[in-house]
Amino acid sequence: LQKSMGEAVARVARKVNDTVENKTDSLDLANCKLMTFPVGIYKAMRSVTEGIHRISLANNELKSLTSRFVTTFSQLRELNLSGNYLHRLPEELTSLLHLRAINLSRNRFRRFPEPLVTVATLETIDLEENEITEVPMEKLASMTSLQSLNLRANPVVPEMRLLIRPLVPFDLLLSPEEPVPEA
Repeated sequence: LQKSMGEAVARVARKVNDTVENKTDSLDLANCKLMTFPVGIYKAMRSVTEGIHRISLANNELKSLTSRFVTTFSQLRELNLSGNYLHRLPEELTSLLHLRAINLSRNRFRRFPEPLVTVATLETIDLEENEITEVPMEKLASMTSLQSLNLRANPVVPEMRLLIRPLVPFDLLLSPEEPVPEA
């Protein structure tokens, strides 16, 4: 177990170093068995955080995201958090003024993550395979930049499905297994 943990830590360190040394705009920490975002990364990346536009933390074991993560990587445009154990997002998400795409598929959300509706720049929200039953349609309808919301494989209640269609000016993806009633 310790050997594999050491390897995971080394892999994370390598990826962080690559990003810092090459001054790339992406940090890919997918599949690193992370339970939390390593605090050491904040220091290691201090010089380049402003230039990071894309982060992938897909397929880890994250249960939460800290406000520090959000405020540190304030220039994020794309955030991939698919395949984790997240069930809520920090309120500070509203401070991501450039975020265009967020992938929260295959997580543990029971409710639509409310901080998302205040991120004016969001174009794409992927919440496929969560446990969401209700969606704040009025708030979503007022998101002027939103182009696509993926809610496939969520137990969205039938009443919501009826309300959704006429309200939303963006592409809404729902699971086909339940036919959408004609309004």
